Amino acid sequence: MRILDDLLSTLDYGVAVKDVRLGPFWTAVQTRSCGLASTPHDRDYDHGDTPVRDAGRILDKAPAELAQLAYSESTLEAAIGVAVINSLLEIDERPCVDLNAADFLLEKGRDRKVALVGHFPFIRSLREAAGDLWVIERNPRPGDVPESDAPAYIPYADLVAISGSTFVNHTIQGLLDLCGPNACVMVLGPTTPLSPVLFDYGIDVISGTRVIEPDTVFAHVSQGASFRQMKGVRLLTMRRQ
Repeated sequence: MRILDDLLSTLDYGVAVKDVRLGPFWTAVQTRSCGLASTPHDRDYDHGDTPVRDAGRILDKAPAELAQLAYSESTLEAAIGVAVINSLLEIDERPCVDLNAADFLLEKGRDRKVALVGHFPFIRSLREAAGDLWVIERNPRPGDVPESDAPAYIPYADLVAISGSTFVNHTIQGLLDLCGPNACVMVLGPTTPLSPVLFDYGIDVISGTRVIEPDTVFAHVSQGASFRQMKGVRLLTMRRQ
């Protein structure tokens, strides 16, 4: 994916990999800082499977090699790769504000057609505010639109909000290609790279997470915390200038 190519080209790999945790909900990697990515649940694995091929030896690898896992067909490996990318990003906070993505969507999506890729906990309140809300999901719940029907909805949305987990499952590029030319496009969630590179791909708003207390985050990840339980993070939103 070109968007991954460009992200990787901006990184300084001259640091060590200090820790990697693959928890049930979140994957965390410590290099220059701590980066997060959503742990995927897209398939069941048998005891003989090896979805992370070098499990137990990952800390022996260089950051540049681990970042390449973002391209892996194994989504568990891809989550490690995206978390490595997020751990290596040098985030410029000057264009950022402390803003929850849900608050932005409730304001910007009021009385408008909204396509939301990913089933987020704020859907009920967003549905009440939006004119139309289409929740597009790979594993749809009642009321959701299956991922295969995304081309029937996304091009007609005034506001498109795409989960950062689409970097892990490699659907981000195709979803961006579906967005209408006048739509406001947002990528959100802790997996989202807080990098201005995303603005080169028609994204207007980037809403992600910066880890400020790595030890706290690693403890939460290892103990199965959902993001609502996560401590030691800041929610940052960056808009295209």
